Order: sequence, then C-alpha cells, then structure tokens
Amino acid sequence: MPQRITSPALEEAVKRLAKMPGIGKKAAMRMAVYLLETAPEEVDALAEAIRNVKRSIGVCSICGNWTEVDPCVICESPLRDRSTICVVETPADVLAVENSGFRGLYHVLGGALSPLDEIGPEQLRFRELVARLRQGQVQEIIAATNPTAEGDATAMYLSRLLEPLQIKVSRIGFGIPIGADVRLADEETLSHSMKSRRAL
Repeated sequence: MPQRITSPALEEAVKRLAKMPGIGKKAAMRMAVYLLETAPEEVDALAEAIRNVKRSIGVCSICGNWTEVDPCVICESPLRDRSTICVVETPADVLAVENSGFRGLYHVLGGALSPLDEIGPEQLRFRELVARLRQGQVQEIIAATNPTAEGDATAMYLSRLLEPLQIKVSRIGFGIPIGADVRLADEETLSHSMKSRRAL
C-alpha cells in the first residue's frame, strides 16, 4: 500500500524532489525527512546554493560549457593544449572527460543528431566549431559523443563535415572497463571493444 502523506507541504516537497533524475518517491521522501530534521540555517544554505546555480551559471560563448565567467576558465587558460578539441554532447560530459585527465579544449554541441526528435545539424553547435577551427591552431578533434545510434551518427557527421579542413578526427574508444571480466561483458559492449581496438 502506498505511503500516505498527511502534510500538504511535505507532499509538495516530495513531489518536487522526485522530479530529479534517479530519484524515486521513496528516495524523495527520505530527502524531505532529512530536510525536516536538519537545522533551518542548513536548509536555507542549501536553498541558496540551488538558487545560485541558476543565477550564476551561464554558457561559455566559445565552447558552450557551463561557466560563471565568459569565456570560461578552460578556454582562457594558457596551460591547455590548444591543438586538440574534445567534442561532447552536453556540459555534463565535459565534467566526465575532465576527470579523465584530458587537458585540451572542449566544444559542446548541445545534443546529438536525432531525426526522430527533429534535431539536425542546424540545431547543434557545428557552425561555431567550424568557425573556431578556421583560426588554424587545432590539429585534432576528438569525438566524445555517446556510444548510441545518435552519438555514432553525430561523430560520423562531424568527420564528414571537417574533411575539407584536413583536421584529424578521432573517436574515443568504448568497451570493457578496466578490471572487468571479458566473459561478463554484454554483446554490445564487447562489439564496441572489438571495433575500438588499437595496435600494440
């Protein structure tokens, strides 16, 4: 039997929290109860931090990444390798790639090609990327789009688009995680691993 919430305020909090990715109603209830049991100043600080995320963070006019200053600190840093740009679908992907140790530049497309969702090249930031490449510093583009049909189509389109510019376009490898057992890998992951193989 589903749990009945007797407080309209608590019910509203649970409803809002449950809209977050990966948060179901039970997890939302635990979070709401935590907020109820936490000191008011801590709850106020959390609310202010959430408001600040929306107020303070915008999009870099060069790479399309989330930033509080424009251009972002990555685009402005003299320590970055300006000969390489990693192309990703979303700003969240920048966070993941950055944690891998990559120290080049980024370009956020704002999604992936998806004809069914009416997302074509015009809806993504391809023109801005080509404009950056015409400056002549970049030697390699790394397509770090997701290993999905849409991500693969986006990487292929990118490769064809940049062919006249004679810039190397590579695709990140996908496959079996480090330390994993080959026998436990699913067919699709193993297929990607075989296609992404490199010479030793």
